[in-house]
This record gives sequence, C-alpha cells and structure tokens, in this order.
Amino acid sequence: MLRASSHHLPPLVFTIPSPLFALLPNLKNFQFSLLQKSQPPFHPTIKTVFPIFRHNYNTLCTKFNRVPDMASQPCIPKATASFSTGSSSEGGREILVQHLLVKEDNQKLLLELQKRAAEGEDLSDLAVEYSICPSKEEGGMLGWVKKGQMVPEFEEAAFNAPLNKVVRCKTKFGWHLLQVLSEREEAVLEYIQPSELHEKMQDPTFLEESQLVDVREPHEVDIASLPGFQVLPLRQFGNWGPQITTKLDAQKDTYVMCHHGVRSLQVAQWLQTQGFKRVFNVTGGIHEYAVKVDPSIPTY
Repeated sequence: MLRASSHHLPPLVFTIPSPLFALLPNLKNFQFSLLQKSQPPFHPTIKTVFPIFRHNYNTLCTKFNRVPDMASQPCIPKATASFSTGSSSEGGREILVQHLLVKEDNQKLLLELQKRAAEGEDLSDLAVEYSICPSKEEGGMLGWVKKGQMVPEFEEAAFNAPLNKVVRCKTKFGWHLLQVLSEREEAVLEYIQPSELHEKMQDPTFLEESQLVDVREPHEVDIASLPGFQVLPLRQFGNWGPQITTKLDAQKDTYVMCHHGVRSLQVAQWLQTQGFKRVFNVTGGIHEYAVKVDPSIPTY
C-alpha cells in the first residue's frame, strides 16, 4: 500500500518537462539557446526566442516554481522556455552556433564587422556591441541547434559553414554573421518502461555495457532500491555535476531513475547537454517498478 512520506519532494509545476538548469540556476556555464525571456524588437506582437528560429511555441511555454525545501538551490521564478519540435534531417547532426544580426539596410556596418572578425576579433564581442538580436545578451550564442529549427536561409548557411569560419547570410530579419563553433551527433532521449528495464537487467552483459543512475536522495534509496544503480542525489548536484564526465561514460547507454520519473527526466535532459549520446528515463520511476514489476520492493 502506498504510504505518504514527509520526505517526498513535491513535483515541479510545469506543462512539459523542465530542463535541470531551470531548477539549478548555478549552471551558468551551460547554454540553453531556446531559453529566452525578452522579445525581439522587430516582432512586438509575437513571442519568439531568436529571430532565426522558425516557429512560435507559445503553447509549449513552461513556468517553473520554487521547489519547497531546496533553499540552497532555488528555482528561477516565472522563467519561460520555448521548445522547438523541429526534427533533424541530417543524420542527427547538431551544430553549436553564435551570430550577430544587423539591419538589412546597414551593409556598411555588416562589411566592417565581417572585416574585423576576419582580422581576429571575437564574434561574440562584436555581437554584444552591435547585434540587434536578443541573443546579444549571451554574446550571440544560439547554442546547439539542428535542422528544422531555423529559417531556411540561416539553416543552409550554418550547416554548410566550415568550423570556426565567420560567414554571412541574409534572412527576412536582416544580415547575419554566423560562426559554427562545434558539431556533434544529436543526443537521443528515450523513455523506458519498468517492465522493459527489468527484462534488460536479467542479462548480465547489460550492466557491463550500460550505466544506471538513481537521482533520489539517500533516505529514499534506503527505503527502496534496485541493484546496479549508482546514486547521484539531485540535491547534491553541486558535488557531482561538475565531475559527471569522470563519473559516467558519455558514450554508454545511460538509464536514469527517481521516485516517479520527474527528477530523473530533468537529469536526463541535462545529461544530453553534456554530450551523452543515449539517455533513457525510467517512466514512473521506482514506484511504478514496484507496482508493476516487483511487489517486494517497498513503496513510499
């Protein structure tokens, strides 16, 4: 029988899953290009993220509320995130892009900035000073993007640009100078049912080829746990987060579990931003595993 617990963390209030960095604002080094509060000046009536992104996702906005008892790591109140549903059409390739934007009729400034960038000035510094895109606040950083998220002209230029070379293109928003800083294969976030996880765990090679992560707190793990899971409590993120690439192998399949699947999803999304290729969130968490797979595991 399910027992109420004073230790259970109230879930975040959201309409779609929230990224971990919305919960933990001290992740200042991690860029999330689709998180933007302000509105572009040239679209006063339409709430967009950056002018180069194709769609308006007002219906997918997420509002984050403070999680009680997490005073040391408060949430960002009333922050808004918009998520693109665009899919990749180039084998899952993602690119890390920064850019600056100038008005269409200001070609003189465009050529001057392109010349300065070619001479070695940092495009991010130029973006802060001259760009009219809201991304100037982040040095023009758009973050990791994939095909289907951007307007066609920008997308074509970005996905054909040599690494680190500043190139220009024109869209309906004006002239852009863009630079692709890195590229990678698109990370995959999947969901796995407890019954399927149970079947996999019966294979001895599964634990050797995969890595299992439990993000619940130690007192929760004392109540109920599964063998093979490494415990990385979410509230202790400040301790293990900066060392994640030494604790886990980004190339291995990674399975993340919590109590009901909420905290694990946040961590799974964050792991994607750290280059983990295949991340699985255990749907329903250990509670659903206990209810549907193994009744001998206590519920709480």
